[in-house]
Amino acid sequence: MRNRYLDLLRFLAIVRVVVYHVTGLASLTLVFPAMSVMFALAGSLMAASLDRSGPTAVLRRLRRLLPSLWVLAAVFVPAMLLTGLPLTPRVLLWLFPVADPPANGWGALALSPIWYLRDYLWFVFASPIALWLFRRAPLPTLLTPYVLLVVIESGIWPDAPGPFREFGLYFGAWMLGFAHHAGMLRRLANRVLVPAVLLLAAVGGAWILTHPGPRGFDLNDNHLGNALWSLAFILVVLGRGPSGAAWVDRNALFGRVVTVLNRRALTIYLWHMPFVVGLTPLFDGVGWSHEDPRGLAIRVVLVFALVGVVTLAVGWVEDLAARRRPELLPGGRRAATRTGPPSSSTGNRVPAQRGAPESATAEVTAG
Repeated sequence: MRNRYLDLLRFLAIVRVVVYHVTGLASLTLVFPAMSVMFALAGSLMAASLDRSGPTAVLRRLRRLLPSLWVLAAVFVPAMLLTGLPLTPRVLLWLFPVADPPANGWGALALSPIWYLRDYLWFVFASPIALWLFRRAPLPTLLTPYVLLVVIESGIWPDAPGPFREFGLYFGAWMLGFAHHAGMLRRLANRVLVPAVLLLAAVGGAWILTHPGPRGFDLNDNHLGNALWSLAFILVVLGRGPSGAAWVDRNALFGRVVTVLNRRALTIYLWHMPFVVGLTPLFDGVGWSHEDPRGLAIRVVLVFALVGVVTLAVGWVEDLAARRRPELLPGGRRAATRTGPPSSSTGNRVPAQRGAPESATAEVTAG
């Protein structure tokens, strides 16, 4: 059965991503570093899939990830071509974004979260080799991305391409997911984990405080601080989190919402930013400012409502990609069929007929 604690973490990450993009509150990145948490969950799920299916898990991940992107591209790429985007072979990157696909002025902002899918694809490609190395030398393999990030951020390699910096920041979190799947994080003794968490949080916090970015203490502007702070956070929420969260389903409505956001996380992730960008002039025009709590609340509610509509319209594509029966609102049969305790914390395993976990979705959110 699914591990509802991991589903809950993913749910919180999805909500945090949307709220952050609507409000711009930098403190949200510190309270819940959603990006790194989602990469860690994705790494755990990828390791489970590789154990179950071998290298074919890579193709299964691509099958789950790309159709929802193609739906988005079918709407926005023609709109960008009609508003000034040159028609070049690079447009094909919208079918398979191994590099940043081209966008015009408004599209670059509205579709900016696409970088996460680019990184995700490369992490999936790297996973078979990385998991093989990790199981033979866990600590050196895990530390390699962080060492790379230190080299870049310390000025030793100041001109490193952006993807190298993001690899240093996020692939370590992905491999923490490997450690989670293997049960290593839970087996860490408190005498090791607690000092490590405190040290990482202290050093990361100090770096953040002494190196503020253009948006203040926003983790997205501070790669090294982000990596250290997020590493400490992941060690706590995955290393000392509960093995399950059955209480999530004690309230039928809340349990259904958690299920829906998990099964539709990729759709929500891809579509929320166009609404944020498109509605901002309207919000500003009617006085719903970022400085007004009421205005912020209205912004958040309206964006979630519009994302809900588009999710109803096209979210079922995620079911087809996962080879499930399409549903407008997933999880309707879950309460009737769910029996037994939640799954072990060593992986977010799913029944065999459902294939890989839901977030390319379960695996894909960012902010």
